[in-house]
Amino acid sequence: MAELTTKTLRIVVVTPERAELDAPANAVVLPMYDGELGVLPGHSAFVGQLAAGELRITTGTDVKRYYIDGGFVQVAGGVVNVLTAKAVDAAKLTPVVATTARTEADALPATNGIERENRNKAIARAQGMAKVIGKNPVA
Repeated sequence: MAELTTKTLRIVVVTPERAELDAPANAVVLPMYDGELGVLPGHSAFVGQLAAGELRITTGTDVKRYYIDGGFVQVAGGVVNVLTAKAVDAAKLTPVVATTARTEADALPATNGIERENRNKAIARAQGMAKVIGKNPVA
């Protein structure tokens, strides 16, 4: 792994299955529950709750994009740790994936509070995927 400097961050993305990413970055933009949050080198330490949406990682002029399925983030000592249920390279998402996720979410029962909450979370995940897909450049 590249050595960190005062001008770089380290981004670590972990899912229950594996460590998805461990790389240097110049900037990271995270989907938080109350909007996006940009993290640059020297950012103060914090812990926050992530929303389903787009994670953007800038290294030089390259921008890598991922769909993440909510979770938590910790920033400390120049390291951005993302703990999420799912992380998918945005280039691998298709409209069919988002449409299927939304159809499945809409089909979930919502007869009581817990079912409604689960259905709403599934809809939010599908909407997050659709937003990330909407930003994909046309090939």
